[in-house]
Amino acid sequence: MLTIKHILKSCVQPLLKLSVTLAFSSSTTFAYAETNQTIKREPISPIPQTIEVNKPKAQLGKILFFDTRFSKSGTISCATCHQLEAGGDDNVTMGISSAADKNIINTPTIFNAGYNFRQNWDGAAKTLEDQIEMVMHNTHEFNNTWDNVISRLTMDKNLSKIFKNIYKETITKGNITDAIVEYEKTLITPNSRFDRYLRNENDALTESEIRGYTLFKEYGCISCHQGVNVGGNLFQKFGIFYDYLAERGNIGRPDFGKFNTTNRQMDKFVFKVPSLRNIAVTAPYLHDGSAETLKEVISIMGKTQIGRELTPDEISLIESFLRSLTGKYDNKLLDKTL
Repeated sequence: MLTIKHILKSCVQPLLKLSVTLAFSSSTTFAYAETNQTIKREPISPIPQTIEVNKPKAQLGKILFFDTRFSKSGTISCATCHQLEAGGDDNVTMGISSAADKNIINTPTIFNAGYNFRQNWDGAAKTLEDQIEMVMHNTHEFNNTWDNVISRLTMDKNLSKIFKNIYKETITKGNITDAIVEYEKTLITPNSRFDRYLRNENDALTESEIRGYTLFKEYGCISCHQGVNVGGNLFQKFGIFYDYLAERGNIGRPDFGKFNTTNRQMDKFVFKVPSLRNIAVTAPYLHDGSAETLKEVISIMGKTQIGRELTPDEISLIESFLRSLTGKYDNKLLDKTL
């Protein structure tokens, strides 16, 4: 019988090896630490309620985030795949594609992405800037070039004037990227009920939700899902105790995860651990979108990652905890017109 010691050994050791990497991995990660002494001492930290942001740049970034001129077809913007009213993803199995064929991987949420130590499922993008670069050239996404985008945007005299006012220069790849990243800093979801609980609002959670969180810790889930983003800060193999992908069949390139970037056998089926923030509103789940419900993905993760066949009651309790992680997005922050 597997013990907590065995489970933690399999999950915590990779976490310890990555501790240095996590601290220095990304120039755009904005995991601001809370120093308030009233915060509960838990492996999960609340999302700060305020952030530092250059508002004019962020307001410009918001305009660009919704601009379809970035895509070669002129039909897709950042907001097409990262719908802010729908959990920050697109709620489809394999992601919206601008190509004739289907996309090959599930779309992660953009909310709280700046708290991740890497971007994308395989962690290939080290920074938010890198992620924008990849989207630009991906055939399923913008499928475009910077020269083409800059030419299109420069034809917009009003937009050119805004860039000139903010950056004191014409539209460039650098200031486009800078503005979008500044906007993405505002896409955070603080004040979930669990965050309120961490701030000692003990009545913010129900008894079932607290019991679910207790199981989440006792069974070792917390070893990979902790920190301000309840994940997003280390790599882990998918299928430590049970080979879900072998059972699913038709294993393809997207299933190889980090291996596609490093070409090292040890990185096969290794993925960036996803954030569990707002997980209740970001179905379907897993990199292949094969889990349609929270109960289903909890059951799968129990078997694959901690070697437990969770009971229906245990699944329901953990689900209740995960639902308490849904935060609030302040979409009024940047309403002022440039």
